[in-house]
Amino acid sequence: MQKQTFTHRDYTLYGGTYQLKLPIDVDCMIKANDSVRLVDQFVDELNLGELYKTYFHSTRENQVTPRQMLKIVLYAHMCNLYSSRQIESACRRDINFMWLLDGRPAPDHATIARFISIHFSVCAKEIMSEFSNLLFELGEISGHDIFIDGTKIESVANKYTFVWKKSVTKRMAKLGESLSAFVQSCEDLYGIKVAYTNEVKIYHLKKLRKKLYAIKDAEGVTFVHGSGKRKTGLQRSIETLEAYLDKIKEYTRHLHNIGERNSYSKTDPDATFMRMKEDYMRNGQLKPGYNLQHGVDSEYIVWLTIGPQPTDTTTLIPFLKETEEYLAFKYQKIIADAGYESEENYVFLDTNQQLAFIKPSNYEISKKRKYKNDIGRIENMDYDEENDSYICKNGKQLSFTHLRRSKSKTGYVSVKNIYQCKECKDCPYKKECIKGNNCKTPIEERNK
Repeated sequence: MQKQTFTHRDYTLYGGTYQLKLPIDVDCMIKANDSVRLVDQFVDELNLGELYKTYFHSTRENQVTPRQMLKIVLYAHMCNLYSSRQIESACRRDINFMWLLDGRPAPDHATIARFISIHFSVCAKEIMSEFSNLLFELGEISGHDIFIDGTKIESVANKYTFVWKKSVTKRMAKLGESLSAFVQSCEDLYGIKVAYTNEVKIYHLKKLRKKLYAIKDAEGVTFVHGSGKRKTGLQRSIETLEAYLDKIKEYTRHLHNIGERNSYSKTDPDATFMRMKEDYMRNGQLKPGYNLQHGVDSEYIVWLTIGPQPTDTTTLIPFLKETEEYLAFKYQKIIADAGYESEENYVFLDTNQQLAFIKPSNYEISKKRKYKNDIGRIENMDYDEENDSYICKNGKQLSFTHLRRSKSKTGYVSVKNIYQCKECKDCPYKKECIKGNNCKTPIEERNK
């Protein structure tokens, strides 16, 4: 029997003598309405000058370009691929990613991670503005109405690694008192003078450490460690001083990481502790997270901001300022829920000539019968515009007395008019009108 011999090696392992065929161009295998074509066409229309500025040298001839890397990262996120190793594997196996590479070799996971952290993150806002501006030019968004809402994203960090600014500040103050007593005792014990005032600063401690080590070298003191060995007083003083210096460095590092926030997580310094919607323990536990704000126009997310604010009230003004800075158009109507209502936001929108559609925080409760029948509320009293006063149910007059100024965390000063009744002694509606059971003044002596 004659044995068959094949002169070509490029044959399939199964199925006889049929030669293995591969398409020369993968474009024919991708549907015309595939989302990868939309990503490719959309990114090609963007001006990526800010992205190319992050590169100090031009890419090599056979290397993936920054524009192609952006396409790969965006399409990977559309496919729920966020790990750099998963994206690398998709570039080697998925035909859609191969089409985006356009014949270039697939980048490794280190190159992808470097692109996201060093290049893409630096100019993410500029790239997003290019997306929104292009949508506006194409007529996909109106550029007139924007719907703003927020959500809190929990950080992948240990929930017990919290550092509170108030606690660190208190410990710093107590440490300062202990340092003053310690420096005074060292001055009396070793006959040296370091601080000439009651306030001890860091350079005083460094000067004291230098003098104590000089005494150690002059006397030839040897430090001992371990059980059964007695430490000298000089060794104890130096070790205590080193411990104090380490504590000062630790507290200073904490305050530097916290900045203007109230807290941060040790395992994720950018995360701030706040209440989440998913409270499984039902005890209002604080968890490290971020407050993500997004604005929607014609079902497109046109802008995003992320910050450490635990509530949505203080996020509206920074959000609108960024939209004016980066976008080529200005929104005239701002729509948001009750979480964004504040006097500061209303004043900003009015000054910025923008119309606010914000739901009042008391809208739901104001429709209830109990709220409408509450005679102690100023909304249910008659206002006398001529005398600038309110008339209560008993016919008494609440006259203007003074202005009350309060300052918010953002620095905004709110001014409120205070009205007060001169005589409420024999009023039959006093118990219904005057609220507040925690006041130390008896209700008989109190006036509305």
